[in-house]
This record gives sequence, structure tokens and C-alpha cells, in this order.
Amino acid sequence: KICLSNKENNINLGAKMQDIHKWLEEHKNDEVRTQMYYAKQGVITPHMEYVAKVENLDAEFIRSEIARGRLIIPANVNHTNQIPMAIGIASSCKINANIGSSALASDVSKEIEKVDVCLKYGADTIMDLSTGGDLDMIRKAVITHSTVPIGTVPIYQILHDVKDKIEDLSIEKMLEVIERQAQQGVSYFTIHAGFLLEFMPHIAKRKMGIVSRGGSLMAAWMMHYHKENPFNTAFDKILDICRKYDVSLSLGDSLRPGCLADASDEAQLRELKVLGDLTLRAWEKDVQVMIEGPGHVPLNQIERNMKIEKEYCHEAPFYILGPLTTDIAAGYDHISSAIGAAVGGWHGASMLCYVTPKEHLGLPNAEDVRNGIIAYKIAAHSADIARGRKGARDIDDEMSDARYAFNWNKQFELCLDPDRAREYHDETLPQDVFKEAEFCSMCGPKFCSYKITQKIVKEHGEAIDNMVG
Repeated sequence: KICLSNKENNINLGAKMQDIHKWLEEHKNDEVRTQMYYAKQGVITPHMEYVAKVENLDAEFIRSEIARGRLIIPANVNHTNQIPMAIGIASSCKINANIGSSALASDVSKEIEKVDVCLKYGADTIMDLSTGGDLDMIRKAVITHSTVPIGTVPIYQILHDVKDKIEDLSIEKMLEVIERQAQQGVSYFTIHAGFLLEFMPHIAKRKMGIVSRGGSLMAAWMMHYHKENPFNTAFDKILDICRKYDVSLSLGDSLRPGCLADASDEAQLRELKVLGDLTLRAWEKDVQVMIEGPGHVPLNQIERNMKIEKEYCHEAPFYILGPLTTDIAAGYDHISSAIGAAVGGWHGASMLCYVTPKEHLGLPNAEDVRNGIIAYKIAAHSADIARGRKGARDIDDEMSDARYAFNWNKQFELCLDPDRAREYHDETLPQDVFKEAEFCSMCGPKFCSYKITQKIVKEHGEAIDNMVG
């Protein structure tokens, strides 16, 4: 991992990874290999121990949260260079970054470049949403290159493998693709199993219908055959694959709202109830679960959405896309969605799926990935502060001290994006001497409020103390 937190830097990562590899080898013949299975048996795995140290929590508490279903450690047993991480209300708020090729742009090297950007700027997980090119080769390269969990949406490859003819999808093909991806090392799947045929009439009432790619494909299949969603029909068989490789399920919100007008409607909430039922079925087979959420939601409805998910889905971790709080920010949707994401994280979301400036407009490049990640790191960190997580504000206090002391290099070091901060500072004051200056180019040497305040305190400190007394 290119970017490690201060807590991770204080952990002997090499030794911990050796412990994990030893554990995986010792338990390679176990019939069930999920973190939830071991947690229910009262076993604290090396994954749990590592996560406990990173999160500054007790390992037994981590175990109990996994056993309860409120926290997951997505860690496919075949992704051997992956560093364990946790998603759950007890842990810090995480962010996911989406990458992937399309039918119009497919280049393995560009996807690896995006992975490097994700790791450098601190994405906690990466979803490979490739739909074009050699999908198996791209995924293999991404998994091999990544030290964070990789997620996928299997329906994309299923459709790709049936030559884009959704009517040719069969349960057998679906399961074959899912197991192939699990064998490669995918740590979580977005499965569109909560969208039932009976929900179709609710979609007709919407302004924007279905905006989920996976959801729209399932709708096309169901209406073609007038049969139930195959992901729902084969759900137990999918669970059997997941428990063998420890693949977590990210239960997809096929009917998430794609505009403010459709937010919190009957289609969205009825699907959410089904996802809650599927969660219980997954837990019965010791498969870890998180729930995907909206979408486009007005700011005043976000808290309610977080509470409803907690109730309907039995406190399983909530993984939200945005939500976008306005529909008119094309080109800046990383900002409009980060606003919603911060509020969602504050009120209980466990992971935030980033949105880039290209949302609704095109395939993101590496710079778009960077901008999306930083926007969401800000949102997640703001949520952690708002929730009062222990130590969350420590780095902000360090930054305040560095600013007041005009310690420019320390300021750059503490930034979420040190390169950008240094770049902006150096646009006007590039010489090294200005890294020691007690001013920046905005206020200059005569109008710096910090400097003026420091001078006042130095010259009138005694009088100020007497005023306080």
C-alpha cells in the first residue's frame, strides 16, 4: 500500500501479513472460510487483530461486531497481498473508488494507473466495474496490483460473456462467472438480488425509472421471461460460493433513486426490505454482508434513509453512493455528492462510494479518480469528526498548530493531498526560502492575521491575562 495511516505505520505490517498467510494455509481445508464463521466460533483471526490495532479498538470487540453482522472484513482468501480493513459503524468511515474499462475505452495499463492513484490517495476499497476488453485479464491485473479489497458487479461480465444478449443469461452461466471471479480473489460482489418482478409497476411511476445498470439488466431479463430475478432465485447457491472463498456480499440497490424526485419512494424502500431478508439468509450461512444505498437524495431526507436502512437491514453496514443532493451539478458531482456523503456518514453510513467529476458525463481518467477520492476522504473524515470518533480530530489539531507556527512543510505533510497543497502554494511562492516565511501570497507579510495576533499576544500578554482574571 502506497499510503498508510499513522496508525498503520506503527504496526509491523510484514509480520502481520506473515501471520495472515500462515493462518490461511493452516485453515485452507476448512469447509467455511469466512471471517463471520470464525467470529461466531469465538475465534479472533489475524485479520481481526490487525484491524483492531488500526482502528484502535479491542480485538474481542471486533470479533463480536463481525459475529453480529455490524462489521465486515472483506478479505477473499485468494487475494494474498491484501491488507485487512474493516467496514462497519464501529470503525472509521471508509471510501470506495470505482475504476474500470468500457466498451469504448479498454486499456489494462490505464486501469493499473487508476489503481496506483487509488492507493496513493487513500481509497479503502476499489471496485473494478470494467465492461469492455478482456475482463478476466483486467481483473487479474487489478487484484494482483492492489493491496486493498477489490469488488465487482458480476452481471457486467455475465452480460459480456453472453455477447450482450441478456435473454441468454442462465443461472448456470451466472454461477460460473461468480465462482470464476471468486477464485481470482474478488473480495466483495454487488449482487442485484433484492429487485423482484412484482416491483415493476412502481418503476413506471418514477421520473427516471431504473438508473442502476445491473438493475436495468435484471428488469430486461425478468420482463423477457416473466420470471423472478435469477440472482434472487439462485441466492443460496451464490452464498455457497461466497462462504468457500470468503467473498462478502454488497447487496445492490437496483432501484436506487436517480433523481431527487424519486428519492425515498416505494420502489426504493420495498427493495430495501427484501435486502434485509437476504441479509438474514446470508448470515445463516456465515457470509458477510453490507447494504448499498442511494443515490440522489435531498439533504433533508438523508438522515431518515440511514435510519430506515438500520431498521430494515438489521444494522448491517450501509454503503452509500453519494448521495447527490442536487441534480444540476454536472461536472461537479464529486462536490454535490460529497456533501450528501458527509451527512450520510455522520448519521451512520459505514462506507461512501465516491463520485468523480465525470459522473453522468463519461469514463473517469486518473485525475478524475484523484479528485473523487479526495472529495470523499474529506466527507469521510468530516463524518468521523461529527460522530466523535476517538482521535479523529487529532490530525486537524496538528494542522492548526502547524498553520499558526507557519510550518509549511508540516502543513503539506498533514494534507489529504500533499501534492496539490504544495502545488498551489508554489504557484506564487516557489522558492524554498518561502517554506520558512511567516506569510502566504494571499495576505502577504503585512496583513497576516496569525502574525498580527502573535504580535499582540507577545506585546500585550500580561494585560490580556489580567483582563481574563
